Amino acid sequence: MGDDWLNTAADVFSSIGTVGAFGTGFVLLRREHRREAERDEEARRAQAARVSAWVEAYRRDDGTRDLALHVHNASDMPIYEVDLPLPAPAGEESRTEFIGLVPPGQTVRRPAPSEWLRSYVEPEPVEIEFLDSAGCHWNRDEQGKLVRSRRAVI
Repeated sequence: MGDDWLNTAADVFSSIGTVGAFGTGFVLLRREHRREAERDEEARRAQAARVSAWVEAYRRDDGTRDLALHVHNASDMPIYEVDLPLPAPAGEESRTEFIGLVPPGQTVRRPAPSEWLRSYVEPEPVEIEFLDSAGCHWNRDEQGKLVRSRRAVI
């Protein structure tokens, strides 16, 4: 009976060790998958994070002040389908400034609505929507928050 009890105890401890090793391996595998998912998301956001849009005043050749919308693509790849949704006063229909393509490393400038000049104080970010070179749609709001949108690619 002494040997049977000893063999049974050894089998129980062996089983517990096997289950523990499996559990530890599973936890480590989940952590690694999570790290890979985070790295993938960072890689996916890398180009989009280098795109910005703002409104800023400039002097015309005749000396008058005017406003322009700026879109800067600091990435190494072009961005496509660039839209700048323009806020509208209550009761008016909002509109969008379509820019299309912004080449890598360049800033595109378009005229801003002239009525914005009355309330302009200093350069400030504006909302931008665009398609990156991997085909992902992105939106950056006026506070700079970058979100991948679920808009379908046509």
